[in-house]
Amino acid sequence: MDRIGIIMKGIGGFYYVKIGEHIVECKARGVFRKDGIRPTVGDRVKLSENLDLIEEILPRKNLLSRPAIANIDYIGIVLATKNPNPDYLLADKMLIYSCIQDIEPIIIINKIDKAKQTDIDRIIEMYENTGWKIFLVSSLTGEGIEELSHGLTDGITTLAGQSGVGKSSLLNALYPKFNLEVGSVSQRLGRGRHTTRYVELLPLPSGGMIADTPGFSSVAIQNIEDRVVANCYPEFVEYNYGCRFGSKCIHVREPGCSVKENVDKGNISRHRYERYIKILEEIEERGVDYR
Repeated sequence: MDRIGIIMKGIGGFYYVKIGEHIVECKARGVFRKDGIRPTVGDRVKLSENLDLIEEILPRKNLLSRPAIANIDYIGIVLATKNPNPDYLLADKMLIYSCIQDIEPIIIINKIDKAKQTDIDRIIEMYENTGWKIFLVSSLTGEGIEELSHGLTDGITTLAGQSGVGKSSLLNALYPKFNLEVGSVSQRLGRGRHTTRYVELLPLPSGGMIADTPGFSSVAIQNIEDRVVANCYPEFVEYNYGCRFGSKCIHVREPGCSVKENVDKGNISRHRYERYIKILEEIEERGVDYR
């Protein structure tokens, strides 16, 4: 049997590593703890000859700490038109986070069975000029689930979004045998209750893997350059050539800014641009930490 696999989950000091079609239970060598390194779900690892110890962690593409998961390829930003109402500022911060971590984002609009078309269109208009894929789904009726599944045929995907937008319900809809615990939405607060207690990778019938995580509904902020944030807006980058200062333009106070002109023309979402300004102000005030 091959000795290289991927960590699917870790509980109580034991790690469950997928090698081919097999899942192997093992522990990690003590040297990792000594060196301050922790094997993480998503890590590609090399096991000992007896397949009972993780001997080596292969180079990572990325590493997230909240929740702890490695080598993410795609992040699905899940929004609902209501119950809870969409938090666009949080969504935009998560999109910046994905850009910095070299993760390709997709937009997932859930609960469309309960939504007005005008509310769905409002979300689409926010992000249609980014070039990111947008999926319309209902985890309750199954509408759009097959199309979403076909979009997750490779790599590792994680879902992110407010509590209550239906992340666990989406996982159940993508592969019913997951049978994940689903939390209700608090009527008083309009937020869902977290139901997942640890990170686990789940193999999809389409060929990819999706992460069931206990969080990822917030992003802490500190120490990001304005230009880095600007480059995380694909709809801005398209118009950089028209700015007087080119790729160095931050699109805030600079004269001759093509991005601001195209916001006025309606080619860029004004709401998204205004949230961009708010994020830059937060960075200036206290910084934004995307660890």
